[in-house]
Amino acid sequence: MQQALQRAWLRRGPLARLLRPLSLLYGWLAARQRAAARARAQRLPVPVIVVGNVVAGGAGKTPVVLAVLEHLRERGLRAGVVSRGYGRRGTDCIEVDPGDDAAGVGDEPLLLRRKAGVPVFVGKRRVEAAHALLRAHPGTQVIVADDGLQHLALGRDVEICVFDSRGVGNGWQLPAGPLREPWPRPVDLVLVHGGPPGIEGHRMQRELAAQAVRADGTQRPLQALGDTPVIAMAGIANPEVFFGMLRARGLRLAEARALPDHHDFADAAALPQDALLVCTEKDAVKLWRVRPDAWAVPLQVAIPPPFWQQLDRLLAARLSSPHGSPPP
Repeated sequence: MQQALQRAWLRRGPLARLLRPLSLLYGWLAARQRAAARARAQRLPVPVIVVGNVVAGGAGKTPVVLAVLEHLRERGLRAGVVSRGYGRRGTDCIEVDPGDDAAGVGDEPLLLRRKAGVPVFVGKRRVEAAHALLRAHPGTQVIVADDGLQHLALGRDVEICVFDSRGVGNGWQLPAGPLREPWPRPVDLVLVHGGPPGIEGHRMQRELAAQAVRADGTQRPLQALGDTPVIAMAGIANPEVFFGMLRARGLRLAEARALPDHHDFADAAALPQDALLVCTEKDAVKLWRVRPDAWAVPLQVAIPPPFWQQLDRLLAARLSSPHGSPPP
């Protein structure tokens, strides 16, 4: 059903038109909720950067969050991350530890904690998570919200919207289209990859890292994995993109398993023990629990300098204010 919907979202065909009345109702209800949330938005004493998208199913924002965190680190700024922790058990507000199980904190927050090495808090209410982070780590200078473009209860100073090759699809809101909210809508920065039609923004490049890594930290040149057929697994928004990138780097895919986004990989224990497994970094934080021999292939992004220059300008006024972020 999910795949059928995603195909329908690419054009205004019969299924999309059938769902159009529900889309209009969704849009009306969502607009009311956004207005109410915006009216009670809470500002924090430090700048908040939100990295998200307006398209359901993700658009490759996690590598962007990692890149933003690295940029802030290079500038000497201490950052922290807040996230809902989509797909995790429970809704309580907790700090993510590198040794946590993804089922309890979410796969993306766990990946961010392990790779970026910054404090990460998850909670159903991102405002609550942000306050908890600042209490636990009072030296934090910038908070990055992983997703949450539509979570307007958390005041923000910079909004970054990410698009992949799908763009806005058929341009309709859920469930007749992929949009969580109407587009265009005001944001501070737009990042695009894959050449989506009609979307203006900073163009970034994505490529697989040269090295694959196992749970114990062992690294191996990705090119060397091309000697043996592999089973590629991906529980992300668009698995075929990952598979295509593997093939482009010379890997021979004996099998390509496209799994639902945030798949828990509990079924991976049944795979042949001698199989050579390849997955994304996000999948690895779950797959490694049962198959630590699987090779994770990081995804790297190259973001043009004008994007970083504009981000720095947007942050400058907030960071220089002795009273924190300005009022909305």
